[in-house]
Amino acid sequence: MKKITIFYQPLCPFCKRAFRYINECIQENPELGDIEIEKIDELIQPDYADKFDYYYVPTIYFEGKKLHEGGIFKDEMKDLLTSVLTGKEYNQPTK
Repeated sequence: MKKITIFYQPLCPFCKRAFRYINECIQENPELGDIEIEKIDELIQPDYADKFDYYYVPTIYFEGKKLHEGGIFKDEMKDLLTSVLTGKEYNQPTK
C-alpha cells in the first residue's frame, strides 16, 4: 500500500479543507482509498516535523519527496492522489 504523509495544524482552515477534499476524492474515486494517509500534527510532533523542509501547512510528502505545500484545491488533491496511486509524476501548480 502506498502512503502519503500530511503535516498539518488542527486549527488551520487550509488543512481542514485538504482533509475534506481527500475524503470527497475517495468517495468519488474509491480506488484512491488504497492510499494510506499518515497525519502529523506539527504542534504535537514538532521534533519530527522539523526534520522536513517546509514552511506552510498542509504539506504532503510521498516517499520522502514533497509533493505539495500550502493550500490546495479539490482538483489538485485528486491529481495528487491519482499520481501517487499510478506512479505518474505530480507537479504542484504555481499560484
